[in-house]
Amino acid sequence: MNYMKKTLLIWVSVIALIGNINAADINRKFSFGNSQSSEGITKVDTTAKYSDSKGYGLTTFGTLTTNAPGAKTSFVASGKPFYFSAQLPEGHYRIMLTLGGNSEGSSTTLKAESRRLMFEDLKTGPGKTITKTIIVDVRTPGIIDSTKIKLKTRELSYINWDNKLTLEFNGENPCVSAIEIKKADDLPTIFLAGNSTVTDQEYEPWASWGQMFPRFLKSNVVVANFAESGETLLSFKHENRLKKVLSLMKKGDYLFIEFAHNDQKPGSNHLDPFTTYKAEVKNYIAEARKKGGNVILVTSMNRRRFDENGKIMNTLGDYPEAMRQTAAEEKVPVIDLNAMSKDFYEAMGPENSKKAFVHYPANTYPGQDKALADDTHFNPYGAYELARCIVTSIIQQKLDLVNYLIDPVTLFDPKHPDAFTDFHWYESPSVSVLKPDGN
Repeated sequence: MNYMKKTLLIWVSVIALIGNINAADINRKFSFGNSQSSEGITKVDTTAKYSDSKGYGLTTFGTLTTNAPGAKTSFVASGKPFYFSAQLPEGHYRIMLTLGGNSEGSSTTLKAESRRLMFEDLKTGPGKTITKTIIVDVRTPGIIDSTKIKLKTRELSYINWDNKLTLEFNGENPCVSAIEIKKADDLPTIFLAGNSTVTDQEYEPWASWGQMFPRFLKSNVVVANFAESGETLLSFKHENRLKKVLSLMKKGDYLFIEFAHNDQKPGSNHLDPFTTYKAEVKNYIAEARKKGGNVILVTSMNRRRFDENGKIMNTLGDYPEAMRQTAAEEKVPVIDLNAMSKDFYEAMGPENSKKAFVHYPANTYPGQDKALADDTHFNPYGAYELARCIVTSIIQQKLDLVNYLIDPVTLFDPKHPDAFTDFHWYESPSVSVLKPDGN
């Protein structure tokens, strides 16, 4: 290596180290509404629209309301969803929210980044406030050795991959009074590797269990969902997604692995279930173990395909069984989402089960001139129920992960799913009628 290259590498390392030190000291405080300015606290009033030059601000989809000057509690509220964004370095963040304060009372559902559900329908009485702490993963495609995840074109505009934290305040009358943001990189991380049934789906009405999972966790752990639509075990690796996960993994972290829907298809990424598929899963396990990580395998959920007797047909061949065998051979836990999803769909029945998938008549969404009828991808209700399957399996197997689940968590019986009529989802402003990759 010549002198110039060596010097450049040294400076890059120094700059990276300085950046990490500064990031570790992050403690940003924001006060919303008509409040007096205070040292160390950034005021965010109804005119504070987000801009890259400012580095923070609001994105609105309706009229904002705020407190009268001099009121005891300051706030920003709206009858429509609104976003708050703040530029932050990559990492995990502990976010302390003060919600409410308006005279009407509020009901807030919070999603982070690309529609990750953090909590739902958190109510405050008139003039009252409540505090809530969440943990959010903020990331970029970059990897420490200067390589990057090879993002697909459609991913370039996803909120998950920008240089900021974005919080979506939704609900009947979402209202926020204050936000404090601190670094939390010391917390254990649950990494998710998978395809469209796991990823943080960017747009309504699509959803996955992975983006519902954070809602069931305490503020002592963080979910880093690296799954992406259309992925296979091989493509996830070739696009540096696994490399990115491993670059961030600490001893004691967790890696969930769920693939099959796309691995079974012919082509360069095809894997045979009992040979190359098992071998590749074992390769993932071995790499995670080198980093001191704990692996949980997940069998892929069924597609919605019924026979004449109202029973689910197996469209995944031997892949779920291959995953179960791999778990036994490698002595790692397996969450049998394949079996639980079969019970779930059959309990709902051939017609009613459409309510768990992206089945909507034409003109339900803007620009949708044809009916949506997708028997692989879930809507928020279906994704929520599958996340409950994941949580229930963790409890039933008494995995260490139970220490990170909210208390109490009600066990879920997929043979008796929650009534669709009892489920309410506050839709995000971002909508697309284009089907995600994979089938």
